[in-house]
Amino acid sequence: MSDARALYRLNRSVPDAAGYARILELEEKFFGVRAAEFVANAPDFAERGELITALGERLADEEANPGPADLFITDDADLPQFREIVSQFAVDGLIESQALLAVIPRLPSRSRMAVFRVLIDEFGCGNDDQEHAGLYLGLLRELGLPTDLDHHVENAADEVLGFVNLFYWLAARAPEPDYFLGAYSYFESSVLYAFRSFAGASKRLGLEQDRYYTEHLYVDAFHSKQMQAAIRELDLEQGVDLRKVWAGVELTSTVVGEAMDAAVARAKAVA
Repeated sequence: MSDARALYRLNRSVPDAAGYARILELEEKFFGVRAAEFVANAPDFAERGELITALGERLADEEANPGPADLFITDDADLPQFREIVSQFAVDGLIESQALLAVIPRLPSRSRMAVFRVLIDEFGCGNDDQEHAGLYLGLLRELGLPTDLDHHVENAADEVLGFVNLFYWLAARAPEPDYFLGAYSYFESSVLYAFRSFAGASKRLGLEQDRYYTEHLYVDAFHSKQMQAAIRELDLEQGVDLRKVWAGVELTSTVVGEAMDAAVARAKAVA
């Protein structure tokens, strides 16, 4: 079993002392070292507004310059290749946002409530038909893919597993919640353009169960604003370390890019 797969399974378990020690060891290897490097190289922001401006500029640049993986999904992936990409990301889609819950008790009240408003949407506001994980199930069924999480865990590339593992670390064990708020603010904003490729491919390939993607394109504009509010409220309530917020942005952008490239590489290997 690869380290990434072992960490994913440990994150989905109730570990004993040895298992928890292994989680800490692997997370330091995968995320702690990289996060420290991003903190050391972060811009010297004078105040929160400068960071928000820099984040907006980064997002605008990524939206204007989609990478090869995005372009492949939008224009070239055939149905078997798209099935493989959907299978790869099932390790996230089938448990969507469950990894994030651990951050809630780590935040003060107003910041916590801004994040919680996002999580309420992710879980369908209590409506089984709207839960994002349920929407992913519908997509898997239409594509004739297994709905058993273990099947996809065994099939997933390490980089894709790493994308999910990252959010377990950010929410539960990153040294401060500042990393999480930067990461999730970036992620919720980037989905507004990143999922266009998936939604476009679903339409091009004639799929009906595309609501998992189109729902994100609709609701994540609200989520983006809520996450920026969460950063603001944390800053007002106890102060934020802007370098660590930015490290969360950088780390997430890097890990998500690696996951996308790995999923597309697997898809291109499909005969």
